[in-house]
Amino acid sequence: MTMARVGGRNAWLAVPIGLICAAIVAALVWLAAPMTPILSQWGGDMLREASTAEPVPSEQPSPTELAAEEGDFDCRAMYPDSLWAVMAWQAGALLSQTTAAPASEATALTDALQPVVRVTCDWRWHEGHTVVSTLSRVGEDAVAIAEASLEGEGFTCAEVDAGVNCTRTSGDVRETQTVRDGWWLSSVESAWHPEAYGARLSAFVWGEAEPAE
Repeated sequence: MTMARVGGRNAWLAVPIGLICAAIVAALVWLAAPMTPILSQWGGDMLREASTAEPVPSEQPSPTELAAEEGDFDCRAMYPDSLWAVMAWQAGALLSQTTAAPASEATALTDALQPVVRVTCDWRWHEGHTVVSTLSRVGEDAVAIAEASLEGEGFTCAEVDAGVNCTRTSGDVRETQTVRDGWWLSSVESAWHPEAYGARLSAFVWGEAEPAE
């Protein structure tokens, strides 16, 4: 029986070509050898500079600065990228953007402050699982009014940069109310509590570093 020969490389070509390629690689390595110490020093200098460089402040306006301007102001502008991803990528979550009044159960505070709402971001997940945040303009005396009113309704308040931050957890509802610099940020979480939601949102709204999760 005669077997057909399978086509392939000819040995008499493959061997010399392989030797030539090996010689070229060896020559390139030999030529590059003097640069190795220089490249190592450059890489080390780059790593040292990266580790010791001070953070460059962001020149992007904070959400309160953007909201102070006339025109539209949307929910996307109010959230840091990391927190927006947590909310938007939650399977089945829906966002409704309105100018509804803050969802806080402290209705007396809403009546007292008479907020001018810039945006309300109403996130809804499963039935009963919601997170609602509202950013509003308020008067210059809002801090004192908010602290007295919220403490009277069982909130725990602390001063923050000429403002006040008040929190309360009642059952499965967690509220974070921050009033400072003529702004009121209200967040109400019902049965859905993203990690450090209130603190992360508040820090970003006032142009501060986002706290670690």
